[in-house]
Amino acid sequence: MGPLDPAYDNAGAIPGAREYPPRWTARAAAFRSELAAAGRADLDRRYGAGERQVYDLFRPDGAPAGLAVFVHGGYWKAFDQSVWSHLAAGALARGFCVALPRYTLCPQARIADITAEIGAFLDRLAGAVAGPIRLSGHSAGGHLVTRMLCADAPLAPATVDRIDRAVSISGVHDLRPLLGTAMNAVLRLDPDEARRESPALLEPRPGATLVAVAGGDELPEFRRQTALMANVWHGLGATTRAVAVPGRHHFDVIDELENPDSAMVAALAGSG
Repeated sequence: MGPLDPAYDNAGAIPGAREYPPRWTARAAAFRSELAAAGRADLDRRYGAGERQVYDLFRPDGAPAGLAVFVHGGYWKAFDQSVWSHLAAGALARGFCVALPRYTLCPQARIADITAEIGAFLDRLAGAVAGPIRLSGHSAGGHLVTRMLCADAPLAPATVDRIDRAVSISGVHDLRPLLGTAMNAVLRLDPDEARRESPALLEPRPGATLVAVAGGDELPEFRRQTALMANVWHGLGATTRAVAVPGRHHFDVIDELENPDSAMVAALAGSG
């Protein structure tokens, strides 16, 4: 372990950290079962030919208000969309279709490849669901959705025109510190890719709105990265806001997405 590893070791900083993944998995399975029984879940649909290029889509009652997306975290090297289904509940209750993608993990893919996969996923879903597209993501997923607001995001122009905001939850926006961590043996970042894939070092596209969120009890590095992203892009003309959620850490800050009345869901829906 190098000197920077503790700054990104969320599991080591959260009491009872091992209890969270089984809890998420159980809640997600129950949510999928309920929506599938109601005929409102389309599971493991393809957006590309790759083994992990699939997504789940949950549909509201009635005509959708648009598409909300959640991109999961796990440092680009763990988990899939099935662990997080329950986090669709808040946006779904507000009338949005909600889609969650799976993507190829490191080391089978590089982070730049994952960026391209999320772009392909969004282009596919843009043709399937009408209305505005709102993005959210957690940790590595926060990086990926912020990356979709960059001027050079790998998206079709018609898709770009429909994405007007992203909520990055505990996102990693400057990848360069990860070069000095043990996890880089899996991520395989080099200095050039770290610069090219860091939203904090890139320009936002005109009209971008970014809400950068972190738990008030998160590791200092995640709170720093959140404040950094909002600050840098504000100076480049984007509409940004940095939010600290009191009493929340890296593993429970995402619980806010289940509540349709939470400030986080209001920000995602465009009403807060």
